[in-house]
Amino acid sequence: MKELLLLIKDGNKPSLLAGVVNTIIGILKAVAFFLTGNVAMFAEMLHSFGDAANQFFVYIGSALSKKAPTPKYPNGFGRIVNLVCLGAVIIVAIMSYEAIKEGWHHVVNPIVSGGVYINLSVLGFGILLEFFVLYKAGKEVLHEAGIDQKGLLAPITTSFRHLNRAKPPTKLVFMEDLVATAGGILAFSAVLIAHFLGFLAAEGIASILIGLMMFYVVGKVFLENAKGAIGETDEEMLNHIAHIVAADPDVLDIQRIEVVKEGEFLHVELVVEVVPTHTVTYIDDIRDRLMQIILNQRGVQDVMISFDEDDGIKSWTGSNTINAHNEFSSKFPE
Repeated sequence: MKELLLLIKDGNKPSLLAGVVNTIIGILKAVAFFLTGNVAMFAEMLHSFGDAANQFFVYIGSALSKKAPTPKYPNGFGRIVNLVCLGAVIIVAIMSYEAIKEGWHHVVNPIVSGGVYINLSVLGFGILLEFFVLYKAGKEVLHEAGIDQKGLLAPITTSFRHLNRAKPPTKLVFMEDLVATAGGILAFSAVLIAHFLGFLAAEGIASILIGLMMFYVVGKVFLENAKGAIGETDEEMLNHIAHIVAADPDVLDIQRIEVVKEGEFLHVELVVEVVPTHTVTYIDDIRDRLMQIILNQRGVQDVMISFDEDDGIKSWTGSNTINAHNEFSSKFPE
């Protein structure tokens, strides 16, 4: 139990913040919906509660993924966060369907909803809170990507370019709150149009659009985490680590290299070629040196290094590809 509490304490902080904020927003929107019956508010309520449930699941999953490897599970628990994210998108998908269904009913049979100022106040407050979470998630994206970007708007503008380098939970929070902020603005606009222009179907259309945006997040998150659950090669880190290893004076060639992303962590496997006359002690020193360098790279959790005698055939050419003369050659073609 003590270990579980320590793990949960180290969970992804943006996910926890987003979960708490979306719960508060969801409760406010639920009260507003029951007071006014506004269908756009109904869609936003589902959106906030769906995001909150999603983000709490992701927070717990990110914490459990940090559990140390055991004899029974020697590869660790890094992929738990991907599995949790895959499960969490089911909740958002159900909420998306409900928002689209209710929006369509309102478009076909539009009804007047009251409490326009209640709706606008709650939606406005929700937009500000969602944008705050989005901003914090953007800062975390830049931090995880190793980007020291100055400027007040950098967490919003620059983070888009580096989103693929963020951890799965942070990426999920950023995407969900981007859609949530856009959805809040859309719902706010629909309430204004319905009240002041008398176009009642605007609220139903907004609900449908919010549901479709939620479905987009479902699809994007599903594909991202399905790749992570299977075990995806991190091409950027593969080439980065290969260049570092190839620069070592004792490494004559890289016969094989794999950098597999599991959840938030990277697993590295290397086969390097060295001078065959080196002693075991000397090779062990090479191994320790490479291990220390690679483990200091961002996100690397463990490294396996094997050695082979130099065969005189260059596999690593210093380009962005690996030409490995083994069963892995098809992964990194010349």
